[in-house]
Amino acid sequence: MQSNQSDRKVLIIGGGIGGLAAALALAKQGIRIELLEQADQIGEIGAGIQLAANAFAALDALGVGQAARDRAVFTEQMILKDAIDTGDVAVVNVGARYRERFGNPYAVIHRADIHLSILEAVQDHPLITFRTSTRVEKLEQGERGVTVIDQRGECHVADAVVGCDGVKSAIRQTLIGDEARVTGHVVYRAVVDVEDMPKDLQVNAPVVWAGPNCHLVHYPLRGGQQYNLVVTFHSREKEEWGVKDGSKEEVLSYFEAIHPLPHQMLDRPSSWKRWATADREPVERWSFGRATILGDAAHPMTQYVAQGACQALEDAVTLGAAVQEANGDFEAAFTLYEQARIPRTARVLYAARDMGRIYHAKGVDRHVRNSLWTGRTQSQFYDSLQWLHGWRAEKCLSQTPWL
Repeated sequence: MQSNQSDRKVLIIGGGIGGLAAALALAKQGIRIELLEQADQIGEIGAGIQLAANAFAALDALGVGQAARDRAVFTEQMILKDAIDTGDVAVVNVGARYRERFGNPYAVIHRADIHLSILEAVQDHPLITFRTSTRVEKLEQGERGVTVIDQRGECHVADAVVGCDGVKSAIRQTLIGDEARVTGHVVYRAVVDVEDMPKDLQVNAPVVWAGPNCHLVHYPLRGGQQYNLVVTFHSREKEEWGVKDGSKEEVLSYFEAIHPLPHQMLDRPSSWKRWATADREPVERWSFGRATILGDAAHPMTQYVAQGACQALEDAVTLGAAVQEANGDFEAAFTLYEQARIPRTARVLYAARDMGRIYHAKGVDRHVRNSLWTGRTQSQFYDSLQWLHGWRAEKCLSQTPWL
């Protein structure tokens, strides 16, 4: 690290999980951070997320692993079931044997709780400052630094910028300018209190019910006092990427063919949030000069392998390691960062697309899916997950950080 590192400043655009993690990773090296968030306050929307062992490895590297563990629910299994006949398709043990194999647990957590676990450390760090109600509209680069211009015309100047501004990133638009790939898959999310959750669905595990062109997910949150409910279906309409309030009637219209056991949870939420999903085709480059992107701004992906937040956390740790490795040379650091992250995140994105097809199989494809993991041992499941869940922070700049 350069002796004058504390004289250097980086702009972080976006105060979500990825932005906070990136701010913390860089501030830990003595770099001053100005974080710009377009919302009126720093916070998170959404419901639950899953944290695999790779996420905890990243959280530990950031120094917030214990805070996240204190708020998480540790699960014993991951279960994939057929939503038509309720049979088990695959059951993966994520208890003691999983922790022994990967060095960290598998857990579920409310998105606001994982966000808070990082935010607390960020708020306590003297080198990080916040500006809310600040929407970045333009990026300019010079030979020695960057300038971003917000909606008021105010200029923010720094040595470098990291766009963590989500799926509709203004920084990505400036750097790459590509179009999103709207999937046509719609996700509804809700949280219900435990007393409103059907007793026969109160399982300490992420449970996926795979159906024809649809699937349902549920798992406990906040010490089992709440349950996260997620349903996904192939929309009959032409969708545009975005979030809005949902309709129970729309949900019910897409799940008429599934078994009454999983179907009963569709009546439980009092309100739903509706996401029309999208991802982007992977690119060979996402860093230009002293500007780069991270998390959903860099590699928005569908939710089918539950790795969106996990990959953003990996990004942040890798970015920090790259800046350190490059001795504070941001252009060189951003090249190291993207060389490590682009192949891995592209693989995760493709895996998510493939898993979506598997979940939503129908007809003969459904029967093929239901036979895929017959007879597979737990060790074989872990071997297949090694590349994804076995990521190690100390090897994050390697092309094979899971070995």
